Amino acid sequence: MSGSSAAETVRVRLVKAGREKIAYPARLLHDDGTRVAVRAAWAGADVRDFGFVRFEPGDVFTEYYWRDRWYAVKEVRAGDGTLKGWYCDVTRPVVRDSAGLVSEDLDLDLWVSGDGAEVIRLDEDEFAASGLAGRDPGAARAATRALDDLESLARGAGLATLLAAA
Repeated sequence: MSGSSAAETVRVRLVKAGREKIAYPARLLHDDGTRVAVRAAWAGADVRDFGFVRFEPGDVFTEYYWRDRWYAVKEVRAGDGTLKGWYCDVTRPVVRDSAGLVSEDLDLDLWVSGDGAEVIRLDEDEFAASGLAGRDPGAARAATRALDDLESLARGAGLATLLAAA
């Protein structure tokens, strides 16, 4: 499903533990067969305040998914275009089918502030409690490696390079 029209709208489904967390329409920006990029408005109905960032109506997410990597990176901008930062989800490699994109959340996350000064590992307790290590040790190892890779990219200014690569 590569070489798709940039005007195409796709449905993004985020699933966790076999259940759909949220689904929303997004504009397809790019699909080269390995990396998929989409843009969507904040899909939540209300403000979500994490303490270190607020996601709110009007925010725009440019989301990058890979078919060969265990993460997704979401660039978050306020409605006025100001960069808030990057929310990185550790996920199984994305699947794109006739219904859209499916991204399976594996609990681990990383936040990188827009100025790069803050790099915060998130939800490691949820990951440990999920039982993935017992059910699927290979996936658990891939997930922890992906979080380490994302943190290394963020601390080395490689995140912008990763996203700029076409």
